[in-house]
Amino acid sequence: MEVSDLPINGLKLIKPRIFQDARGFFFESYRKPLYPWTEFVQDNMSFSCKNTIRALHYQSDPGQAKLVSCLQGEIWDVAVDIRPDSPTFGQYMAVELSEKTRHQLYIPVGFAHGFCVLSDSAWVHYKVSRIYDPKAECSIRWNDPDLAIAWPISSPVVSERDQKAPLFKEVFR
Repeated sequence: MEVSDLPINGLKLIKPRIFQDARGFFFESYRKPLYPWTEFVQDNMSFSCKNTIRALHYQSDPGQAKLVSCLQGEIWDVAVDIRPDSPTFGQYMAVELSEKTRHQLYIPVGFAHGFCVLSDSAWVHYKVSRIYDPKAECSIRWNDPDLAIAWPISSPVVSERDQKAPLFKEVFR
């Protein structure tokens, strides 16, 4: 696997080695020694249709690190730095994840996460470092003008919860 640091400190793009032949392909999607920076304790899956935006979610203290991959289809995956002491606080980074590349995005604690579906549908898998706690669930409005995320779709499908999420400046004053 090739691990690259992205421009926002802590974010990493992981490119697995894929072995492909006439039968199909094989690759390692996770091997603990290659991810020494985080212990994962729960796996999550989501299925979404084209133009769906699932965003921008995070767990409050102590937070949750994520390792995101797209098993089927293609997504535009977004991580927003919500670490108040970070020089990139309030900035976002986005990468395309797809079944073709099998790339993964590592998102450390201190980021809000979301994605939109570029293909007809997508299966998204993510490992997390803390068990989900509904009392710690938080979100930021997906189309917050201060974040100015350039979602690459024109007719988004967004849940009522995500439409009513608070703005960034309401959460982080």
